[in-house]
Amino acid sequence: MKLPLFAAALVCLPLVAFADESDVRKAAEARLGKVEKIVKAPMAGIWEVTVDSQIFYVDDKANYLLFGNLLDMKTGKNLTAERQFNSLPLDLALKQVRGTGKNVMVTFEDPNCGYCKKLAKDILTLKDVTVYTFLLPVLGDDSFEKSKAIWCAPDKAKAWVDWMTAGKAPPAMPAKCDTTGLNKSAQLGGKLRINGTPAIFFASGERVGGYIPVAEIEKRFATPGS
Repeated sequence: MKLPLFAAALVCLPLVAFADESDVRKAAEARLGKVEKIVKAPMAGIWEVTVDSQIFYVDDKANYLLFGNLLDMKTGKNLTAERQFNSLPLDLALKQVRGTGKNVMVTFEDPNCGYCKKLAKDILTLKDVTVYTFLLPVLGDDSFEKSKAIWCAPDKAKAWVDWMTAGKAPPAMPAKCDTTGLNKSAQLGGKLRINGTPAIFFASGERVGGYIPVAEIEKRFATPGS
């Protein structure tokens, strides 16, 4: 069983004892910062807390905090990683749909990344897939300028595919373009501790750092959660 890793450490930190959601939130924020989301975890007496795009768990009285992966022992699923995947802000990503689009993957890529270009060509051969690509310009100023041109194109996904697979430059930049979403995309890569491109995430929660061939991608679609 592969264990996807959105968090690698397990720590326990004592928190002040409280009982309800608002007090659990306050206790977590006192130690971790602004809580983006708090919900009951699927394990009795545990709360799931999201801070800075990272998932933590606190007990019902907020005495202890856990940072790590919560696994379903019956299915082998990594519930933390799946939740992390499902909470990604996909509105910031460039979306490609092929066939039914039933198989979903997320990538973080730099427009000057050679292996990203190889992956982009591979993606053209995939069937029944939805690909969400977050622009992550980590290879210098030119990468940011190319990302900005793609982001500002009338059809972002087409501009991306044209550049990555055929070397066709994006359309001329408009006089005004809001790049807030692009900046948020880059910041998200930092929050998820992505240090290189491509980075690939699957709906099972599995995270792959680096390029993998199309056969490996299809294998993961065929055996989700394995």
